[in-house]
Amino acid sequence: MRDKLSGLFRRPKKYSAIEPAKFGASPYKPAKDHPGWLALAALAVIILPKLPLGNYITYPFFILTTWFHEMGHGLTAILLGLDFYELVIFANGNGYAMTGSPPGTWPVTEALVSAGGPLGPAIAGSLMILASTKENMRRLALTALGGVIIITTAIWVRSVVGWAVLLPTAVLILFIAQKGSEAVSRFAVQFLGIHAAVSMFGQWGYLFSTGAVIGGVHQNSDTGAIAEELLLAHWFWAGAIIAAAALMLGASLYRVLVKDARR
Repeated sequence: MRDKLSGLFRRPKKYSAIEPAKFGASPYKPAKDHPGWLALAALAVIILPKLPLGNYITYPFFILTTWFHEMGHGLTAILLGLDFYELVIFANGNGYAMTGSPPGTWPVTEALVSAGGPLGPAIAGSLMILASTKENMRRLALTALGGVIIITTAIWVRSVVGWAVLLPTAVLILFIAQKGSEAVSRFAVQFLGIHAAVSMFGQWGYLFSTGAVIGGVHQNSDTGAIAEELLLAHWFWAGAIIAAAALMLGASLYRVLVKDARR
C-alpha cells in the first residue's frame, strides 16, 4: 500500500496549455453561421454611414475603396508590362492612378488598364468573402491586405490623405489579423469584402458618364476611355463591367452560403 501511494505522488502532473487570449474573444465558440455573419456585415455597410458620426467611422473604408479602384488600374498596368508611376487620393474620395504606355501599345491593352479600376474592388471584395469561410484563410487575407496597403502606400501613394488614412487602417487590419478573435476576424474580412464589392455599384453614375472632374481637371471616365480604344459606346462597357462585378460577387456569395453549407 505504501509503495502504491508513493508511486501516485511521484507521477508528474499534467498541465493543459493555455492559449493567449484573442482581442474580442468569447468563452463560447461561435457558430459557423455564414448567412448571419454576412448579413451583419452587409447591415453594417448600409447602416453605419447613416448614423450620427457614421460618415467619420466609415471614412477610412471609403478611402480604402478608392485605393482598391486605383490600384486596380496600377496593378493591371504592371501585369500587362506597362508603367505605374503614382497614386493620388483626395479628401473627397476621388483619386487617380498615373500609368504610362509606350507608343504602339495595343488598344485592348489600354482598355484593360481602364477596366482594371472599377473591377478592382469587386475582385478584392469577392476574394475576401471567399476567404471568410476558414479562420486560417481569414487571417491570411487580412495579413496580406494590411501588408499590401503599407507596401503600395510607400511606393506609389503621393498624397497626404492617402498616407494619413491608409497607413493607420493597414495597422488596424494587421492587428485584427494577429490578435482578433475568430468572431472579430470573420466580421472584419466580411465587412471589408462586402464594402469593397458593393462600392463598385455606387459608381453607377460615373461608369455611365463619359467623364468627370478629378482634382480640378476634366478626365475621361474609365468606360469613356475604354470606348475611345475599342468599338461600342461607353454605356455598353459600363453594363459589361457591372455585370462582371455582379457575377463575381454572386459567385462568391453562392460559394459561401450554398456550397459550404452543404458540407
